[in-house]
Amino acid sequence: MLSRYFHRFRSLMHSGCPLSPKKAKIEAGQFSTWSRMTIGETSASSAECDCPFIQQPGSIIRKSLNDTRQYRIVTLSNSLKVLLISDLKPGEVAAVLQDEESEDEEEENDESGSERSEGESGSEVEDGDPSDVEEEIEEPGDFSNHTKHRDSEKLSAAALCIGVGSFSDPPDIPGLAHFLEHMVFMGSEKYPDENAFDAFIKKHGGNDNAYTDCERTVFYFDIQRKHFRHALDIFAQFFTSPLMKQGAVDREIKAVDSEFDMNLNSDSARKEQLLGSLAQPGHPMGKFMWGNSKSLKTDTAAQGIDIYSRLQDFYRKHYSAHVMTLAVQSKDSLDNLEEWVTEIFSKVPNNNLPKDNFDHLKDPFETHNFNKLYKVIPVKNLDHLEITWALPPLGKHYRAKPLNYISWLLGHEEKGSIISYLKKKLWALSITSGNGDGGFEFNSTHSSFSISITLTEEGFIHVAEVLTVVFDYLAMLRRVGPCYRGFKEIQTIENNDFRWQEQSEPVDYVEKICENMQLYPPEEYLTGDSLLFEYEPQLIEQCQNLMTPDRANIMVFSKKFEEMGICNQKEKWFQTDHCVEDVPEEWMQAWMSPDLGNNPELHLPKENEFIATDFSLKEPDMTPVMEFPVAILDNEQSKIWYMKDMHFNVPKAYIFFHLISPIVGQTPQSMVLMDLMVQLLQLKLAEEIYSADLAQLSCAAKVLESGLELQFSGFNHKLHALFHKVVNAIADFNPSEDLFSTVKEQTKKMYYNTCIKPNHVVREIRLAILQDRFWPSTDKHFVVDSLTYDMLMSFVQQFRTQVFIEGMVHGNMTVQEALDLEVYMCKQLKCTAVPKSSLPKTRVHQLPAKTSYCRVKTFNTSDCNSVVTNYYQCGPENLRLAALNELVIMRMEEPCFDILRTREQLGYSVFCTHRDTNGVLGMSVTVCTQANKFKTQYVDEHIEMFLNEFDEMLQKMSEEEFESLVNAMITTKKCEDSHMGEVADRNWGQIVHQQYIFDRRQKTIAELEKLTLQEFRKWHYQNTLESERKKLSVQVIGDCQEHRSISGGGVCSTEVKSPNTMEQTGNSSGLYTSELKDVRNMKGSSRESVALNPEMSRRVAERCSEARNGNKLRYQMVCSEQCEDGVVEVADITDFKESLPLFPICKLLL
Repeated sequence: MLSRYFHRFRSLMHSGCPLSPKKAKIEAGQFSTWSRMTIGETSASSAECDCPFIQQPGSIIRKSLNDTRQYRIVTLSNSLKVLLISDLKPGEVAAVLQDEESEDEEEENDESGSERSEGESGSEVEDGDPSDVEEEIEEPGDFSNHTKHRDSEKLSAAALCIGVGSFSDPPDIPGLAHFLEHMVFMGSEKYPDENAFDAFIKKHGGNDNAYTDCERTVFYFDIQRKHFRHALDIFAQFFTSPLMKQGAVDREIKAVDSEFDMNLNSDSARKEQLLGSLAQPGHPMGKFMWGNSKSLKTDTAAQGIDIYSRLQDFYRKHYSAHVMTLAVQSKDSLDNLEEWVTEIFSKVPNNNLPKDNFDHLKDPFETHNFNKLYKVIPVKNLDHLEITWALPPLGKHYRAKPLNYISWLLGHEEKGSIISYLKKKLWALSITSGNGDGGFEFNSTHSSFSISITLTEEGFIHVAEVLTVVFDYLAMLRRVGPCYRGFKEIQTIENNDFRWQEQSEPVDYVEKICENMQLYPPEEYLTGDSLLFEYEPQLIEQCQNLMTPDRANIMVFSKKFEEMGICNQKEKWFQTDHCVEDVPEEWMQAWMSPDLGNNPELHLPKENEFIATDFSLKEPDMTPVMEFPVAILDNEQSKIWYMKDMHFNVPKAYIFFHLISPIVGQTPQSMVLMDLMVQLLQLKLAEEIYSADLAQLSCAAKVLESGLELQFSGFNHKLHALFHKVVNAIADFNPSEDLFSTVKEQTKKMYYNTCIKPNHVVREIRLAILQDRFWPSTDKHFVVDSLTYDMLMSFVQQFRTQVFIEGMVHGNMTVQEALDLEVYMCKQLKCTAVPKSSLPKTRVHQLPAKTSYCRVKTFNTSDCNSVVTNYYQCGPENLRLAALNELVIMRMEEPCFDILRTREQLGYSVFCTHRDTNGVLGMSVTVCTQANKFKTQYVDEHIEMFLNEFDEMLQKMSEEEFESLVNAMITTKKCEDSHMGEVADRNWGQIVHQQYIFDRRQKTIAELEKLTLQEFRKWHYQNTLESERKKLSVQVIGDCQEHRSISGGGVCSTEVKSPNTMEQTGNSSGLYTSELKDVRNMKGSSRESVALNPEMSRRVAERCSEARNGNKLRYQMVCSEQCEDGVVEVADITDFKESLPLFPICKLLL
């Protein structure tokens, strides 16, 4: 979920971990130095301009000085509001217009079908989708998927927002708005095939999705420009004459139910529903907005409700043109776009009924339940504190945005801040503060503001003191009053960001804009969500005065409450265990004391030294102008690549460094030591470089099996200063032993939290089998306790000196500046040359020419979610075979979703993937299902049935259809880059994976043009269906014992017949396993409040820590009683892996 000004502190254990906590980027930010400009007026000097936008000639739209797009606002005859966005640049009009004449003919012949990719969609609640975690650094992936060319077209995109959401759900049918979002895409009178839209979109290189929020519902898609008009026509029919057949109702209820099941173990979703349950009776904040089988089917049937009839009524009442806003973007003229939109969308009905209005329902949390202390048992193993205030709705104050200023201070990380003080005490590791722009936090009834703190073990014990620090800081803010200098600092930063704003992907842009059109006046469609026009200190004070201890909701999340046995209440829908207490009187007295707010260690931040002031564009110092990176240094110690940007013309740069070391990746211990080093670096650097993050300079560290990757980006003026601080921190690495112990405990929790997510486990097992240098979280969890402070310091010293450095500088920097960065790093780290022959090289195991099954039980005994990934290994990569593999997956994507998800209803998230694992090609099909609905064996069988059906489709494919498919992929490959970061990331991907094929796009296109239908069919058959295929089915089996059961095909009451319970321990080269015992029976004898008795809390914390530390995670292998011929049952992952031969080191063959 995007944030208005939400400081997000990301875990370093995630891929691409920022060394400074990164707030969610505001995509357009500019402030009170603006002035309305006359039509056509521009600034004389962009580097010195106070006003970051211009007013487009002939339009009231205000846009960035760097925005070349043209805009037009149109209101159709049915009152539907439209914003047209043309990507055309001078000289392109004639060429585009020539293409238009031949479009309709081809589109009329497109008979297709597929439902949209709703599998990654749904309610405005996010916890990460399984497909999102599949592509990580351990697998190079197919770089050509993202290879675009700036001489070609962007995709065209459209997004439609309807001014209705889950707040309008009738009380007797929770989740109806979300259910309708699913149903509306199931065909129309003009295009009756349920999959017509999705198949057309996928065929022409696009994607589509939708989501339901509290007061709005958004649908969006993108597609190749040539087919945009026809896609608009199919899209519009869903809002003109959708079929919503009664026969599809049960299927889509199952889809909504699967979506809900997938999020049952999302702590963020659980917290949100629990908080909503505290609202006043009858207030829409208290509704169950997800919907599931119980709310949509079981309960409605029991009440005699005709769900189909009510669905139709809801659609007719709320899906009306006068509450819709549409944004379309394409490389077409504004005149053409207006003609299309007018012809197509003017037919959307307008009922002129008044829109649901909730403005009168203020103060949803003015109840006796809200201002309490809640103790909550989370799914993840973490100690977490969340403080929430319910403030008045602030939408009308968008010009001042008072919460931006407050969030900037509360989420700050430098000296004088809340988190700086808590880190010094070793009570907390991270903080997040702010008001998100999702409907739950920001709507017409209220605005919520939250402070979220990740506690250490000591912080959990001292939670009362942690809360005191927060309220002490807030009291200080009230005492000193709003600071104009701070406001101006935010203003300057966002002013710079908006002035040099680069374009985002069209589909992301129109999705944001169509919602803005519901909230802001037309002239502020592009700026209303982020632009600060006015400084209103009184408004800031009013908000701060409401953020007092007596008005706060306090939630403490910890697994320790489970052992204490004090959480005796359950939230209705997510079954979240919790208990509620009054805030102790002595706490409240201390927090309300007039003496609070005078702690000298809590104060406003200093001025930001990282704010750029030089935005000049540097002249190229290499001729001719380069199209791809060139090596400007290549010796025994380093290799540096360089590319000067001459296309986007923004004063920004990207810096990448890969520190490759032979001591990393050999054992799980070395990987854990790297993780610990990076986390400790983050904590050391936070106070020094958080201001850089605020100034739009980003820095991220990523632990690889080969070493450490550092990435820097932002305005180049101060980027070198950020680089120097990070390098200095690595060179001067010297954390305290107490901090080491604290971070080690937190790191172990992170490994555990990875292991309880089935989608992470299925991926880690697959890579652990395939790669010789991959250590899953179970292994790292096993060894972390054995590591000492001295071991870490010795490891870091070796790592600093034994590295080969490979880097790339891209953007507005000179050759000399790039070389200076390498010199500085080598000097500070005191690097010594490492023989290239000793550098790590990952190899891949060859699967047997059979079907291999690896089945494990989920670690989370309360999680019913299962995941099945069937992986088919193809062999060493070359460009032609990679193109073939990609093409198969492109053709497979739509029927895979349609058959396995829509028809078979196996699960909410279903997808197929092109795999490139260190130079070895493969393809996979993944289904996320629930153990109480389908056995994993059943899902595996149906994946096989689908592949046979798909092969029949390929056999029937004509030469013309094949040519159309190839052309669609070629067009996708030619899609231009939206911003400099796409080019930089693509080129760096070639470097970090040591392929160096910077012109891979052109080479892939050449190979695509030579492919034949015969080899296309053969490639799929021989790798997925032939008897000698190399198949690995990894299955993580959910626990259905404590979950509601829903009848249907393949339903199981007990998933496994005879789980293998081996007690293997192994050594550093193996996969460690040891039983994880259930500690839920360790009930505390005292029900005394953890906060009231810190000594008791300490004993509980120590006992829980000992229980978890003494019982390691182990994979519970599940094997069949009888193994079929030609099938391998993996009973031990280590033994199986060691039995497999290795491919030679795979260098991509041209």
